[in-house]
Amino acid sequence: MTKSWTFYRNPRKERNKLKFVELKYGFFTIYLNICIGLCRTMERVNQTSSVSEFILLGLSSRPEDQKPLFALFFIMYIVTIAGNVLIILAIRSDTQLQTPMYFFLSILSFIDVCYTTTIVPKMLVNFLSKKKSISYAECMTQMYFFLAFANTESYLLAAMAIDRYVAICDPFHYVTTMSRRRCALLVTFSCSISHLHSLLLVLLINRLLFCDSNIIHHFLCDINPLLKLSCSSTLVNEIVINTEGLITLVSPFICVIISYLRILIAVLKIPSAAGKHKAFSTCGSHVTMVTLFYGSIIYVYFRPLSTYSIKDRVATVIYTVLSSMLNPFIYSLRNKDMKRGLRKLMSRRMS
Repeated sequence: MTKSWTFYRNPRKERNKLKFVELKYGFFTIYLNICIGLCRTMERVNQTSSVSEFILLGLSSRPEDQKPLFALFFIMYIVTIAGNVLIILAIRSDTQLQTPMYFFLSILSFIDVCYTTTIVPKMLVNFLSKKKSISYAECMTQMYFFLAFANTESYLLAAMAIDRYVAICDPFHYVTTMSRRRCALLVTFSCSISHLHSLLLVLLINRLLFCDSNIIHHFLCDINPLLKLSCSSTLVNEIVINTEGLITLVSPFICVIISYLRILIAVLKIPSAAGKHKAFSTCGSHVTMVTLFYGSIIYVYFRPLSTYSIKDRVATVIYTVLSSMLNPFIYSLRNKDMKRGLRKLMSRRMS
């Protein structure tokens, strides 16, 4: 059984925690100012292009599809927000869930809330709007946060795989190896590398000219549709995507694969069938999320730009909206500790 952080607290760590919180809010303020400055810079830089806004065609251009799609995605968005917020509250309120695995899960749920909020509200507005437009600055800002949160989720899934590897393959050193400080560093690294990667890609997109058409065949501002739309050379963008982008995306995936290969080898050495089942059951939810998330991303981004089609839009829905909505169900329905935590949370709210 995974030990909780709760039993290993001391006053010095509590003081360090307060300092870390102050540092975190200071970093957030600086980061917010950078983002605002970035938006203003993008507006100024793109004055050389004739395009001041884009048209998002969405999932369907047929008028009769718009209201049903609005209803579907509105329900999915509400379920996503409610489910992930419940997961966060349950983990924060239950001392028995104060472990590295649930710490990463709470961060993942928070990222899912931010992720879908970057995409879905604009989709909902466009479903009911005749002019499905988005300004240039809005488009670049949406793409920045969309890519940042997507990559952060990818690195968090890798961190969760490392957590499962340590828990199963080195359980006696689990508490010291996956300490609060190391988990915080993993999350900080995940966010930092993802936002830097996103910033690089957005700045490279920002140097392109869009002069022939402003119609994006997608429901959000993504890299591939914008590259296809540009009337200037996209060679530098494609080189960066196929080198730096490939490394940034593949690295956490390789980490997940290596972790689970090591877990598989360790579990196969367990003599009893009950022991093997217990070990595999702790990884089932995470493996499901990894398959859903990485499977759809690989389908969209690891193919030639010329093959981009409506199927890519559907695949994008899977790793953006659908995976974020299913995350609370996958982790709570198959997890006794999460079920108990949710029951305790609901009973507290009702009493």
